[in-house]
Amino acid sequence: MGTPEFAVPSLKILLDHQYEVVGVITATDKMGGRGGKKLIQSDVKKFAVEQGLNILQPKNLKSPAFQQELRELKADLQIVVAFRMLPEAVWNMPPLGTMNLHGSLLPKYRGAAPIHWAVINGEKETGVSTFLLQHEIDTGDLLLQKSLPIGPDETTGEVYERMKAMGAGVVLESVQKIEAGDYQLQAQNNEEATKAPKIHTETCIIDFNQATEKVHNFIRGLSPFPVAWTMLEDQKLKIYRAEKEMLEHEYPVGTWLSDDKHYLKCATADGFIKVLDLQMQGRKRMPVKDFLNGFSLKKGEE
Repeated sequence: MGTPEFAVPSLKILLDHQYEVVGVITATDKMGGRGGKKLIQSDVKKFAVEQGLNILQPKNLKSPAFQQELRELKADLQIVVAFRMLPEAVWNMPPLGTMNLHGSLLPKYRGAAPIHWAVINGEKETGVSTFLLQHEIDTGDLLLQKSLPIGPDETTGEVYERMKAMGAGVVLESVQKIEAGDYQLQAQNNEEATKAPKIHTETCIIDFNQATEKVHNFIRGLSPFPVAWTMLEDQKLKIYRAEKEMLEHEYPVGTWLSDDKHYLKCATADGFIKVLDLQMQGRKRMPVKDFLNGFSLKKGEE
């Protein structure tokens, strides 16, 4: 059970190790693209079609018809990687239960955006966890965990790429342990739990009143999606990558500075954020030097 690209390596590694995947449950197809005229299939569906797998795309997971189809697959174990919340009738169906792969070291960062929040909060380490589903989201007893360092300038996208490969290995190892009956579940310590709620566009606005370190983490934590943004000369400016410049200054917070050739930076509470990779409203994403070829900043703009 999965939808985005993150879930594909986990499905692939099970097939590569000769596990019988009796069904793939993924999101329904949607119309999208320019003019909403293109049929968009999930990454998991595309891969499952290539492999000739049995695919189910329920609109409603509580539907008796879907649950009957699921029951008829007679799965021993269900594996969830980046899907949606399951009703108990679904997760409780297989004799060996339902296992989930989550992109954090649980109980830290329970929720929809664990990688984003780990990077935004300046964590030096994150990881993956497999656990067996229970009623409350991301609270089940832990099977396996593996940690992953986060570099000081790494973006969420870069951590994601490394994590999806590592996660697949942990999924395989967890399935092998369940198959052999060779595992011990460990309860999560709820007192150590933190949340990683879904991120919305309106929560991606950069607050330059914060310390440079915090602004830098916010920008890399939201890159490449949904992307941190601010306003520059009355236009929306998305920032994909930036670097810290720790310099004392007397500029008002939010003042933009540029030499119109090499750099574009904004004053923070204790330094500057130097933009490296950006996208101005109505234009393509580009490195800052390319952007400055056709842009001249009104000096000392706030």
